[in-house]
Amino acid sequence: MSKQRKPLAWLHGEVKTPPFSAEARIEAGVLLRHLQEGINISLPHSRPMPGIGRGCHELRIPDENHTWRIVYYVDTVAIVILEVFAKTTSQTPQTVIDVCKARLKHYKAI
Repeated sequence: MSKQRKPLAWLHGEVKTPPFSAEARIEAGVLLRHLQEGINISLPHSRPMPGIGRGCHELRIPDENHTWRIVYYVDTVAIVILEVFAKTTSQTPQTVIDVCKARLKHYKAI
């Protein structure tokens, strides 16, 4: 018996070409599909983001000129996309963390 895939719940952002290159869009799609199928992804592709909340992670998608980040939350019923952004610094900007915390809080309140 196969497990059913969890749906993606997009609270913000999208993965499309452009601005993603075709290769980066495909890589993002493969990693998101793995998450939907319950496959755990670790470094270098994903890392935990406990500063946002328990169950939150950040996908790393290398692209031609920068690296994309997809911040997601693993819920029991869905993979919740909190933010998609191009990372240009070594640390995740505090504004992104704050926005993701607020979106996660709103999602859990529903």
